[in-house]
Amino acid sequence: MTLRAAVVAFAILFAAPTAVLAHGDGAPQPVDTTGLEPLGDEWRGTNPYRDDAKQKAAAIEIGSRGYNSNCARCHGLEAKSGGMAPDLRELGESETEDAWFISRVLQGAVVSGRQKMPPFEGLLNQEAIWAIRTYIDSQPD
Repeated sequence: MTLRAAVVAFAILFAAPTAVLAHGDGAPQPVDTTGLEPLGDEWRGTNPYRDDAKQKAAAIEIGSRGYNSNCARCHGLEAKSGGMAPDLRELGESETEDAWFISRVLQGAVVSGRQKMPPFEGLLNQEAIWAIRTYIDSQPD
C-alpha cells in the first residue's frame, strides 16, 4: 500500500465518523446545572431566569452547553436553524410561548407518525430546560 493510499484509508476510517457526529451522537445528554438555584419539583409557567439578572448569565452559559449537546444537531448551531427544524429564535417570550416550549421539550414531537424530536421528560431537569430557553432567547435574530 502506498503512503497516499494509507492516508486516504485513514481519513475514511477515522475522519468521516467524526464529521457525521459533529453535533453529537443523537442521544440526549445530561446538563450540569451547578450554579443555578434549584427550582423545585413544580414546573414553572414562565422562564424564571429571564428577568433574574443574578441567574441570567449563569443560565445562558449552562443553557449554551445544554443546547449544543442536545438541540444543535437539529435546530442549528447558535440556534440558527438550517431548515431541518424550527428556528427557535422566532419564539417570543410570552407565557404562551414558554408553555409551548416546555411542552415540546418534555413530550418531544411526532410528525406523520415519526418521532422528529425525542422527549426529554425525565432526562433534563427544569433548571436545564429553562437554561436552554434562556440561551435561545439570548441569541440575536
